Amino acid sequence: MLVKTSLLFLTILPFLTLVHGSISADVIMQKDSKDDKFPPCKTCKLYVESFLKGIEKTAKGNFAGGDTAWEEEKQKNYARSEVRLIEIQENMCSEVSGFSDQCHNFAADIESEIEEWWFKVQHSKEKDSDLFTWLCINNLKRCCPIDHYGPECKPCVGFPNVCFGNGKCKGNGTRKGNGQCSCNKEYQGELCNVCNTGYFQAYKDDKTILCSKCHSSCESECSSGGPKGCAKCKTGWASDKDIGCYDINECSQEDICETNKFCVNTEGSYRCMQCDPSCNGCDGDGPDMCQKCAQGYKLVDNICLNMHSKSTHSNENLYRYGVYLGLCVATYIISQKNLFLASFLGVLVAIYMGVSEYILNDKSAAFDPPAILTKNLFGKS
Repeated sequence: MLVKTSLLFLTILPFLTLVHGSISADVIMQKDSKDDKFPPCKTCKLYVESFLKGIEKTAKGNFAGGDTAWEEEKQKNYARSEVRLIEIQENMCSEVSGFSDQCHNFAADIESEIEEWWFKVQHSKEKDSDLFTWLCINNLKRCCPIDHYGPECKPCVGFPNVCFGNGKCKGNGTRKGNGQCSCNKEYQGELCNVCNTGYFQAYKDDKTILCSKCHSSCESECSSGGPKGCAKCKTGWASDKDIGCYDINECSQEDICETNKFCVNTEGSYRCMQCDPSCNGCDGDGPDMCQKCAQGYKLVDNICLNMHSKSTHSNENLYRYGVYLGLCVATYIISQKNLFLASFLGVLVAIYMGVSEYILNDKSAAFDPPAILTKNLFGKS
């Protein structure tokens, strides 16, 4: 009985081994946590990239460059050694921000697969022996070859000319997606080989189609570039058989803007802008574009100017002259008691008055805006 049991076990042992290997790969493929930052294929791809960088960094080992036969022999032994493998694994997973923990967890799960590739596969003549293909596609089944998708790595729509190069295959290179095309904005259709609304066919051959945007004056469809290619003009544009769609100048219409605003024409539309505060109605921006002057403003050389400023300037003159008079009177009173002190103060008052008048006259724009504005605009003094 014991012999029969042993024979039965030996018979099914290879089958159990294959099943275990398959289950292990499936478990690794599906083990990703919901909290993982990167999806299964991306995780494997980033791991492989990090591992290959580790191979580059350890390419020379701890040797000076192989000047002697002894160093060359040691280098050969090191190249495929477990020591080098450990060095690579200890220093990887740091290239991508936020990937370190997920990478190390993944590395722990595939330790046996990496050892198999390192010691048996990488230097063999086996097809698809590169790490990414061998590990991520063929063994762990986390990824697919480029332009393939889904659990069975089926070809994307239109393969090998996927989406005519004008879109992306959904699930491309992964075990997910449906392989359909997600077209760029210029294209539509199952294969992204038809121009979308608002675009016209600029070039096409058996493998390529190029769609360009219609002119801004086109309502939707067009047959070529420029305003002449429009099937219909947008609102704000009119059609002419010689030039195609052209902009309508809405500002030529009377009373298109409300009171105290002026019209500015734009492509396909217009804007109403507020008149200058000096205006009561205007034809454009600035105090020289007024139809009438607003209250408190007066037309001087075709410019509406603020008369309040002039009145304020006159009052300031009175205040200034009053201060001068007060200083003179004070100096006179002091002179009745102390002639020396009065003389000294008189000199200071004279200097103050002279400097003040010089500065005020030199900066007359601050006190006489009508005269200075007229001078600046028309060259008159």
